[in-house]
Amino acid sequence: MRLSSFLPRSLAFRVVAFSTIWAIAALFVIATIISTLFRQASERGFESLLSAHLFNLISSVGVDEAGNLTGSPNLGDRRFVEPGSGWYWAVIPVTGETHGELSSLSLNGDVSSPSVEQVPFGSDVQRRYITIGPEGEELEVLESEFSLDSHNRAARFRMMGNRSEFERDIAAFDRKLYTYLALFGLGMIAINAAAILLGLRPLGHVREALAAVREGSAQRLDGAFPNEIAPLADETNALIESNRRIVERARTQVGNLAHSLKTPLAVLLNEGRTIGDGKGRLIVEQAGAMQQQLEHYLQRARIVAQRESVVFRTPVRPVMERLTRVVRKLGHDKTVDLVLPAVEVTFVGEREDLEEITGNLLENAIKWARGTVRVSIGLAADPDPTQPHFVLVVEDDGPGIPADRAREALQRGHRLDETKPGTGLGLAIVADLVKEYGGRLELGRSPLGGLKASVTLRRTIS
Repeated sequence: MRLSSFLPRSLAFRVVAFSTIWAIAALFVIATIISTLFRQASERGFESLLSAHLFNLISSVGVDEAGNLTGSPNLGDRRFVEPGSGWYWAVIPVTGETHGELSSLSLNGDVSSPSVEQVPFGSDVQRRYITIGPEGEELEVLESEFSLDSHNRAARFRMMGNRSEFERDIAAFDRKLYTYLALFGLGMIAINAAAILLGLRPLGHVREALAAVREGSAQRLDGAFPNEIAPLADETNALIESNRRIVERARTQVGNLAHSLKTPLAVLLNEGRTIGDGKGRLIVEQAGAMQQQLEHYLQRARIVAQRESVVFRTPVRPVMERLTRVVRKLGHDKTVDLVLPAVEVTFVGEREDLEEITGNLLENAIKWARGTVRVSIGLAADPDPTQPHFVLVVEDDGPGIPADRAREALQRGHRLDETKPGTGLGLAIVADLVKEYGGRLELGRSPLGGLKASVTLRRTIS
């Protein structure tokens, strides 16, 4: 499975996350390298200091004629005179002709030493080992045996350094190093994140411009975009313009076809009315049906041409208020109630199509209602918030449609009651229009007692 499938879809999050991970890893490696180099340099300095003190000690100690060790070494380091400092020296006789023992003022106890068999001397007549001091501190001991005179009277010289103090110094340096690098890393990550977010801000402007186009408040992507994004904006504008030209061309062709057929149909209708008998009525009826079918399919072709367009958006409130106002003025002695939500609802489509859907439903409700028609707009409960919908509901208090005949009512040209005027195309036209827009039409029983027609259509994101 690809790694990208586990990552958030935010480009800014991915870039900031990867740069942060890289910065943390790089700083950790840098801190490790610096700490290692500092330890190595400190180790060399510590060992060199022990060696220098040892040679100074050897040069400061001698033996008298009686074989007694003599000398008052002054190594120039006050730690050798401070008791329990962890820095000590000692001179111990090795041969039987050598007597006495010398030690630093700081040494106030015994320091254990491994046998020569356990830690032998090297080719330079020196050996190095770690032991525990009188104060419980860890000591590093550099030890050498040296002959003091021509009689081969020899002594063992021990130079002891405080290893615990050395490790504390290393640990203190590491703490400071990691603290400073952590503060530097946090600042670098913050600056890096700010730079990335600022760099990606033009993409947010493109998104806002596209949202404005989708909502119908803009016709193209306007703004000064960086050189990296400008070609994308130009191509998008070209696509929008091409889509607009296709829609306009489809509209022109639809208008030309409608205009070319208008006159022949008018002639047929006039001739049918002139004949006047059964044949004339048949001609009028069929010509009228042809006219309605023509209007319907031309309209359907227009919707197919522009349904995926991103520039057609229609506010719902003005359309509903105008249609209900027109219906009330027609003189029907029926009450038409309108219920609208507090929020603005914008239909993803053309105004003419929303008027066609609502108008046919209103006409059907007025025709069958006994006294009350109610039109309401509500927001649908959408599982996907990125594709919201609204619900248009038209209800009446008429006889309604039985549940087993609801599908039959949506069939083109089918009339459930031949005594009522009409062609049987109203609900069928609504069903086709709703289907073309990817919506849903449902027929059911209204609380008013009659038919409840619910249409679910796409709306813009609030």
